[in-house]
Amino acid sequence: MKILVINPGSTSTKAAVFEDDVQLAYESIHVKSEEVSKYNSIYDQLDMRYKSVLDFLKKNGLLESNMDVIASRGGMLPPVKSGAYVIDDKLVETLKYHPAQIHASNLGALIAYRIAKSAGIPAFIYDSVSVDELSDIARISGIKGRDRESYTHVLNTRSVALRYCREHGMDYKNATIIVAHLGGGISLNIQKCGRIVDVCTAEEGPFSSERAGGLQVFTCADIAEEEGFNALRSYESGKGGLVSYFGTNDVRKIENMINEGNEEAKNVLEAMAYQVAKQIGALATVTNGRIDGILVTGGMAYSKMLTGWIRERVEFIAPVYVYAGEFEMKALAEGALRVMRGDEEAKHI
Repeated sequence: MKILVINPGSTSTKAAVFEDDVQLAYESIHVKSEEVSKYNSIYDQLDMRYKSVLDFLKKNGLLESNMDVIASRGGMLPPVKSGAYVIDDKLVETLKYHPAQIHASNLGALIAYRIAKSAGIPAFIYDSVSVDELSDIARISGIKGRDRESYTHVLNTRSVALRYCREHGMDYKNATIIVAHLGGGISLNIQKCGRIVDVCTAEEGPFSSERAGGLQVFTCADIAEEEGFNALRSYESGKGGLVSYFGTNDVRKIENMINEGNEEAKNVLEAMAYQVAKQIGALATVTNGRIDGILVTGGMAYSKMLTGWIRERVEFIAPVYVYAGEFEMKALAEGALRVMRGDEEAKHI
């Protein structure tokens, strides 16, 4: 079964073709900043992004009619459950006119819908950015009317949790897994019986390679007063974390500094591991410490130094496994494949 996978970001459109779960072709189609600047809104980019996906297929000797199904990254819909949703008129209308936020990922379903209609094939989003399955008690924030939100790296973290269960002969629907995604932002979640019942978002948790994470409230107030609100926002979107301390978001450079005897670099990277471990411990209390596995994934999980420090602090809770990297494209393909094989039912918004 041939699956076209589409995953748009702010400056690229990732496209791939899979034969079942084997990747046949892949390209991260770069969108130049001067090209982006020509458009007044994300949605004005639709024709350009659509054409780039068709060009990708043509370059690889394929046509829309060669595909059996399309899997797209889910955009910023109003809160949905995890899993597959049919890309139909209602979903497209919601993303175009009533999205929760304007985001490049919203274009994925619109591109997929256009190609699917032309080719006469089904199309699905999978594990949308806006998945929200928090328990009622997990929503309480401490300020009435300001509930906690459920933003986490859903696609990658559910993918590795499902993989872990397959590899260990466990039923995902009966398992309890904590997953930490270590990327440009760090988020964690706990998945119980197939649902993401609580999260630690990138804004409230550990600092990362380029985000400050959960700053104390009065620190935020001081920054806003002394440096301005935009400066405060910038610490959560590229200027915080390792960038703030060392001017780089490359963990490999930090490791080199540590190996050369730089004590500050060691303290800061170990503090990142400490904060991740502390949040894993906090999430373990959600199920009274009954955890079947702790998984660490994302780009920074390639750092054995970082993951080793995390493991030391939390392996008393449950076995720790590292799945370094991001598996979003394969996760989308596998999601569509499960639907097409009848192992999972696609929902409608």
